[in-house]
Amino acid sequence: WPEGRFSTLAGFVEPGESLEAAVIREVAEESGIEVHSPLYLGSQPWPFPASLMVGFIATAVNTNQVPDGAEIVDLRWFTRTELLEAVRSGEITIPTGASVSRALIEHWYGGSLDLAVEGVRL
Repeated sequence: WPEGRFSTLAGFVEPGESLEAAVIREVAEESGIEVHSPLYLGSQPWPFPASLMVGFIATAVNTNQVPDGAEIVDLRWFTRTELLEAVRSGEITIPTGASVSRALIEHWYGGSLDLAVEGVRL
């Protein structure tokens, strides 16, 4: 991905692992953040490698993120206002509207970021 592109964390389920356990493990592995209570929000077909992306939200126990340095090189926490301003200014880009990652971001944000960037009140 190009520099300045932010998304949600992702990973693969290991054999014998539940989806919820995979969320907890992958978030910790990639970011150093401990989470609990994963809640399923939706899914998206993913062509590479013929997989299904599933989207979860979870509650963070800590906020001291440490990127794994391989898959994740930068992690940031945003307030809703900071996210909107960063997207509006072009400082960052986020996934397209067709992705489960975008759906997760907009679920947290509380509405369409495209409309918010255009100045439409939510």
